Amino acid sequence: MTDDPSRPAHPDRWDVKKLVILRTLSERGTVTATARALQMTPSAVSQQLTNFAKQLGVPLLEAQGRRVRLTDAAHLVLRHGEAVFAQLERADAELAAHLRGESGTVRVAAFSTAVPALVVPAVRALRADRPGITVRVREAEAAQAYELLAAGDVDLALSLAAHAPTARDARFTRVPLLADPLDVALPAGHPLAGKPGLRLADLAGEPWIFGGSGPWSEITTTACEAAGFVPEQAHSAAGWTAILAMVEAGMGVALVPRMAAARRDGVVMCALGADRPVRHVVAAVRRGAEEGAAVRCVLDALTVQQN
Repeated sequence: MTDDPSRPAHPDRWDVKKLVILRTLSERGTVTATARALQMTPSAVSQQLTNFAKQLGVPLLEAQGRRVRLTDAAHLVLRHGEAVFAQLERADAELAAHLRGESGTVRVAAFSTAVPALVVPAVRALRADRPGITVRVREAEAAQAYELLAAGDVDLALSLAAHAPTARDARFTRVPLLADPLDVALPAGHPLAGKPGLRLADLAGEPWIFGGSGPWSEITTTACEAAGFVPEQAHSAAGWTAILAMVEAGMGVALVPRMAAARRDGVVMCALGADRPVRHVVAAVRRGAEEGAAVRCVLDALTVQQN
């Protein structure tokens, strides 16, 4: 019993391998030549085309003397088959581009200062060099970023190394990106603003501005204590805009990561000398994902965005 050709199309009826055999027969003219071209036996060619005709519910071949010829239905099938082959060629090309890292979507979670300093420049570079790669950015601090990464909601997470998973966490692979120096923000006209080889210990008696709690408070107090003093916290602020505004007003000094520094006329950013503290920025991916070509391209673009 043959299938009703008027029924809705079903993918099981359309066999790409058999379409190739039918197209080759159309090009070569005989079953023997088709079998030779496809490295099959003539009986296998005939059997495959007979089965294809049963699947489609239409005759594909008819006898013409000692040879066979394609029916009108077979030519109709081939017209549609050419569209299938063209689409498969496009799929092959896109897949090859994806494997070469020329296309794909990479979802990135990054902390606030890393977005303008690292991620945005990397996206601009990728637009020029790898326009087929799409980067989707989500601002998130470390705890949320690694939750998103573990859940598969992002492909790559940026954080400070101090807040990244350890090497013992088998879920993730850490990739070092850069060491971000911490500079001192001083009010313009401060007597130490032009001092060569300024050290953190030189500022032990200054009023300090930093957050009341959280990572930046820890970074400032740890750096100052390593330099031999406990900083006097004159004012508390979490955002860099507020901190630099207070520095500009002469209300105190602050440690500012170079990535986060914004130019202000009344603030002088001073690089520290031998005891200059740094914070390390890392990326993390789910273990094994670093082998993905698109993810690797994004990691490479992030790595070159050094300050």
